[in-house]
Amino acid sequence: MWQELVDAGLEPKEARFYLAVLDMERCTVAEAADRAEVSRTNAYDITKRLVHRRLICITETGPTGKPAGRGRAVLTANDPGHLLDDLVERKALLDGLVPKLRAMRGKGGSRPRVRYLEGASGIRSALFETLEWPSPLRGILSMKDLWSVPGRDAMEEYIQGRRDRELWLHVVRSPERDFARGWPSSNADYRRSRYAPPDYVFTMTTIIGANEVAVMSSRRENFAMMIESAEYAHMQASLFEVLWLASSTDPSD
Repeated sequence: MWQELVDAGLEPKEARFYLAVLDMERCTVAEAADRAEVSRTNAYDITKRLVHRRLICITETGPTGKPAGRGRAVLTANDPGHLLDDLVERKALLDGLVPKLRAMRGKGGSRPRVRYLEGASGIRSALFETLEWPSPLRGILSMKDLWSVPGRDAMEEYIQGRRDRELWLHVVRSPERDFARGWPSSNADYRRSRYAPPDYVFTMTTIIGANEVAVMSSRRENFAMMIESAEYAHMQASLFEVLWLASSTDPSD
């Protein structure tokens, strides 16, 4: 069980020490150290950390009654539910911290960041990363190629992910690279669809966010590329709007 506590965020010695206190109900630091097989010097530091995390508490008992007798510190384990409290507090902290860190990352200079992701797993990673971008997304999608890589299951999961997040997608598709019934405009699916003129056939997929652009190839070249650049994303969004105006709401046009 100590390994599960380690997976939950405790250090190995902390996990063994906490289980020892939990098992003995009431014990001294020395007794818990012996049971957990940690040195007594380490045990006092571990005790402080576990008290701080509210997993154990210390009770000072009275004198022993012997000459020069002194009280002693007794450890008891608190409700293990405090592990969940700790997780909630950490998540709340990270929810506030991560946007600030992302903002700092965006101010690191004018040079764009480009990431190359290889294979089907790279294409899937790039696709699902766009679920974290703000709404709306703009996309030029080749559904037949996406149905091949990253695959049908992944695409259905992605579409459901957009529904769950209420993330709108304004999308242009080539009728030649689409399916017969396709994916028309749908408020339930948070999608606005248009179809490119017949002369324009897209075998690659591009998804444009506020500050990033994801590019995904067909199975033939089998790669994805993430470009983090506000200027590049703005230019791609402008080009998308030109294509959007030139496209039709009817795939047969």
